[in-house]
Amino acid sequence: MKKIFLIGGAIVLLAVIGAVIFLRSKESEPKFRTEKVTKGDIVMTVTATGTVNAVITVQVGTQVSGTIKRLYADFNSHVKKGQLIAQIDPALFEEQVSQSRANLLAAKANEEKAEATLVDAKRTRDRNKTLVSKGLIAQSDFDTSDTNYETAKAGVSAAKAAVAQADAALRNAQTNLGYTRIVSPVDGTVVSRNVDVGQTVAASFQTPTLFTIAQDLTKMQIDTSVDEADIGKVKVGEDVDFTVDAYPDVTFKGKVGQVRISPITVQNVVTYDVVVNVDNPVGANGHSPLLKPGMTANVSIIVAEKKDVLRVSNAALRFRPSEKVKIKQQKGSGVWILENGKPKRIAVTTGIGDGNYTEIAAGDLKEGQDVIVESLTKASAQRPMGPRMF
Repeated sequence: MKKIFLIGGAIVLLAVIGAVIFLRSKESEPKFRTEKVTKGDIVMTVTATGTVNAVITVQVGTQVSGTIKRLYADFNSHVKKGQLIAQIDPALFEEQVSQSRANLLAAKANEEKAEATLVDAKRTRDRNKTLVSKGLIAQSDFDTSDTNYETAKAGVSAAKAAVAQADAALRNAQTNLGYTRIVSPVDGTVVSRNVDVGQTVAASFQTPTLFTIAQDLTKMQIDTSVDEADIGKVKVGEDVDFTVDAYPDVTFKGKVGQVRISPITVQNVVTYDVVVNVDNPVGANGHSPLLKPGMTANVSIIVAEKKDVLRVSNAALRFRPSEKVKIKQQKGSGVWILENGKPKRIAVTTGIGDGNYTEIAAGDLKEGQDVIVESLTKASAQRPMGPRMF
């Protein structure tokens, strides 16, 4: 019996010693996770998405209707200003030119006829003027010849007008014939071709687009949509880094060229178009530029940058101790340090941030000092408030 009591007492003693050791080990565990105050570079950016476009894109159309007879350019063709890129069937327009030229010849013949009639009418009037002065003919005969002269003179003017009208019609027909030759208005690269041989194009109401030509693909621009909350930070001339899905490991460079003041509202979200000017590098083949029109760009506009400044993790600025820690309500930014094992707040003045770190512009912090970023005490492990249960 005595042995049983001794064994039971030993078991209880061991349990008590184990509980004490366990509780002491729990108390010795750290309650907070800390990070050190460091020095480094901070780059503040405004992120946006946009579309890569050519700086100047020209849409080539036609001013006359007809059937496409030949095509002299295709997708990605390099063209020069004035180069023939398409031909509309000219047969109908050539006939119009021939008809207009014939009408002009007829008008000139009528002009010559009118001038001959005028000469004859003048001769008759002059002769009758001499005869009427001698009383050899009646006055009415002279009046008739004079009227015929004036009529012949008016006929000459009408014939000259008809010649001018026929000449204008001929030049119009020749111009339309010239429009059957579709030429490139600029030096550039054909981005799109919208017609095929045999297709009929109609220019009656709206000029159809046959080709789209990018004038210079070595210079591109990105049209980005920047949120109204960030547009105040963006200035012309700021540096830009961006990537495209086609080359995820390549970071391209650019500069803000224009901040447009016209708002764009989509589903009550207001954005502004920021134009980024970029140089289009040439690929490994030495001919094809890397950036192509229509690519989606992930843009980071560098609005502020500082080198070798004191900085803390953003988590340190967000940290708040539990309700058990009595703190004075203070306004402004602050971080928490451990002093004698207890959290202590240090007021700081912050500068720019990059999403991970924030500059400490002023405050009683030094490089290498530990600041609290997270509490390691789980809320579920805390003893619930209320009466104890035995």
